[in-house]
Amino acid sequence: MELTLDEAISEAHSLIANTNSLVRVVLSGRRRNMQTRAVRIDIRPVQLKERIVLQLMENDGRQMTTSNIDPAEFDGVALLSSGYSNILVEHVSGSMSIRVTKKDQPLIHREMGEHKQELNHDKIKSRLLDQGDPFLKEVGIADQNGKVKPSRQDKYRQVEEFLRLLAPALESAIDAGHIKTPTDQQPLSIVDLGCGHAYLTFAAHQYLRKLGLPIHVVGIDVREESRIRNQAIASNLGVNSSIEFRAEEISKTTLNGADVVIALHACDTATDDAIAWAINNEAKLLLIAPCCHHDLQVQMQTIPEPWQLLARHGLMKERLGDLITDALRVQILKLSGYRTEVIEFVGDEHTPRNLMIRAIRTGATPDSLEVARYHEMLALWNVIPALEKRINLHKGVEQ
Repeated sequence: MELTLDEAISEAHSLIANTNSLVRVVLSGRRRNMQTRAVRIDIRPVQLKERIVLQLMENDGRQMTTSNIDPAEFDGVALLSSGYSNILVEHVSGSMSIRVTKKDQPLIHREMGEHKQELNHDKIKSRLLDQGDPFLKEVGIADQNGKVKPSRQDKYRQVEEFLRLLAPALESAIDAGHIKTPTDQQPLSIVDLGCGHAYLTFAAHQYLRKLGLPIHVVGIDVREESRIRNQAIASNLGVNSSIEFRAEEISKTTLNGADVVIALHACDTATDDAIAWAINNEAKLLLIAPCCHHDLQVQMQTIPEPWQLLARHGLMKERLGDLITDALRVQILKLSGYRTEVIEFVGDEHTPRNLMIRAIRTGATPDSLEVARYHEMLALWNVIPALEKRINLHKGVEQ
């Protein structure tokens, strides 16, 4: 007998309430015309001293917050009914998943199988990529025993944090209709511009394939030796059909388009090449981590008052130039029909280049105030961003 949505939620709540057998809960996606308090919520039972509590890890797309709740005080029905379109409940002997359709009908799937409870409070952050994933060994992050090498811990953390930003952003873009739901005939297309050793290229490929998404990933780097190395790794992993590498300049790539564009730490104006390619090809989701902002700093010869106070010292002028460069990049994206935000990629104890621009193409026409702000900024600093030279801004931007 088919269950109503309320009945399905009630059953899921009963499974959650049994903390003796609960393994984990994942809430994600957004039901039509509803807002959720976080992009994704992970719940699991943990042991604090002599009692079991429910640990909630809420990802708002920017950061993860963690809280512990007494099971007796947890209003599971309210949370499960609060607008999430995907509900997964795993317990020690199986799992139950609920997918809510656009017509608010539940699609229910139950599976039998063994899952292990992990009640250790110290293991708060679950890993999106298993340390034993073959790709980590192939790219040199993990050893032959599937353990991350001590010298590569920072790189592993970078990969993990990138996936934590990619996953909810991609899920939201698909739920909102900005990216079409991937199919075998039309897989999700991802391009990594300036992929280098392809740590993140392979990470995105392996993680999204693990989620069951049909994908095709392209890594682009100017060096032929990188292409040869990365393609060999793809062959060793047996994934040549869904990932490929090209030795091309970003500005001259023969690739025609992609749903998702990744560009992490492409040096100086290579970041502008990547953003320009994404804008000109109407990519839907951008994850850009800039690096080395030399172009605009060279142009900053005459510093307007009262900014001389910040620019009289070389180091401070350099950081100010970094901020102006990225602020103008964000504004150009906004004027080109993207909704943008600037977030922390990884903590600065792991890399000084920890800013990320996340943008989703909505096609919205910029208002006159945003256009005016952009031109005022250019006039104040007497600069022309490299990115502007590489694209055709909306007609409303021209003055």
